[in-house]
Amino acid sequence: MKNLKELCKDFDYEVISGDMDRGYSEFVTDNRKLSRGCVYVCIKGANFDGHSCVGEAVEHGAALVVVERGREELDIPSDTADTAIIKVDSTRKAQAYIACAYYDYPAEKLTTIGITGTKGKTTTTYLIRSILSEAGRKVGLIGTIETIIGDVHTPALNTTPDSPLLQKLLREIVDSGCDSVVMEVSSQGLMLNRTLGINFDIGIFTNIEPDHIGPNEHTSFEQYLECKAMLFKQCRMGIVNADDSHTAKIIEGSTCNVIRYGFAKGLDYSAENVKFVGSGSHLAMEFDVKGRANYPVRINMPGRFSVYNGLCAVAVCDVLGIDPKTVQEVLPKGHVKGRIEPVKVSDDFTMLIDYAHNAMALESLLTTLREYKPGRLVCLFGCGGNRSRDRRFEMGEVSGRLADLTVITSDNPRNEDPMDIIADIKTGIDRTDGTYIEIPDRKEAIRYCIKNGKPGDIIVLAGKGHEDYQEIKGVKHPMDERVLVAQILEEEKLNS
Repeated sequence: MKNLKELCKDFDYEVISGDMDRGYSEFVTDNRKLSRGCVYVCIKGANFDGHSCVGEAVEHGAALVVVERGREELDIPSDTADTAIIKVDSTRKAQAYIACAYYDYPAEKLTTIGITGTKGKTTTTYLIRSILSEAGRKVGLIGTIETIIGDVHTPALNTTPDSPLLQKLLREIVDSGCDSVVMEVSSQGLMLNRTLGINFDIGIFTNIEPDHIGPNEHTSFEQYLECKAMLFKQCRMGIVNADDSHTAKIIEGSTCNVIRYGFAKGLDYSAENVKFVGSGSHLAMEFDVKGRANYPVRINMPGRFSVYNGLCAVAVCDVLGIDPKTVQEVLPKGHVKGRIEPVKVSDDFTMLIDYAHNAMALESLLTTLREYKPGRLVCLFGCGGNRSRDRRFEMGEVSGRLADLTVITSDNPRNEDPMDIIADIKTGIDRTDGTYIEIPDRKEAIRYCIKNGKPGDIIVLAGKGHEDYQEIKGVKHPMDERVLVAQILEEEKLNS
């Protein structure tokens, strides 16, 4: 596709100047990469406005510049003979449509599965990918932890990439021979139109609670919910958690067929006869699937939220015609880095690493682990800087209420003072009768947990999960909790 009119055929625009009946060379999103014949879309971000580069783009001989402001607001050179300039209502939307066309609509050549929700997205994407892969499908994955294309695993920068990168990844997934893709679709991604132009075959809603509300995120819970709901206006089939109190609002006005799953009886896919099984670091769940599919399954992850994740994967795979035996064989093998991940430290107590970094996830995790009747439940966590302070109060209150001991430490303080964040967490804990200590250095906090672990304890290192860094003053310093644990064990062995 080398004609501007063809490239822009999926959206309305007004020609400010120039000729659209011409070719172009490439599509660029970085003003530092402007070149003769390129297409450049002016995006207004938090720290930079691409509209300031209109003149620069014209001087470089760009074939097309896309703006969302009138001529009077732009610094347009008098000579634009080599450049067409068009005005649209939203350059983010235009960018998404252009990216789809530029990469020749790769999503249309794949079975596309998009998952949104406050928690459960990552685990569910991996479960679905594992089952589909075992069934003979070639499946790409785009998510919080990484992008997987064939045998290549690339760490992710955003849960849902900007539309040009997302379409580029989908094109690479198609070109690698994949027939399917499963991806996490974040509320930010939906709000910023990153997935616009994709008509998902299956859209999934796991759950929702207040999160990602604050500066540079969502202005309110209502907006957060509205953004999640957008997925169900761009998919053919919706698979939703019927037990979530906000599900009716999520699918209100949806344009897709809806399938429901959950613990309640009479749903399309219900989990019945749920059992907590295992001990030590081998915590698992067993349940019977009832409804459109009927068979028992086991998932080697603890808790009711693991049942939801497993049941959702069962529903997706059943809709796609996957044999139940394959589901039964693969589901117990499912494992995701940093999601209730056991770390071998002692035969006397259990240590787990989990990504729980908001009150909902932490409460679900701690409530679940309580059901395994530990000697003590110890929760180590911190909260990220430059994020909503409410999260700190809420997580402190949850841990104070549900853990026998809370170890407050640091977690991505960013540009804030870690002690200010810890003070906010303590405010939350003080609303309860919970016992806590504060150890700002995360390694030393983990060391304390290991050295003071008692028989029967379950110790949770919460908040970091798969992350292998600590972000301080804009710099990401290497820090992997698995490495820290190994270092501590080695150091303690040398000191003993």
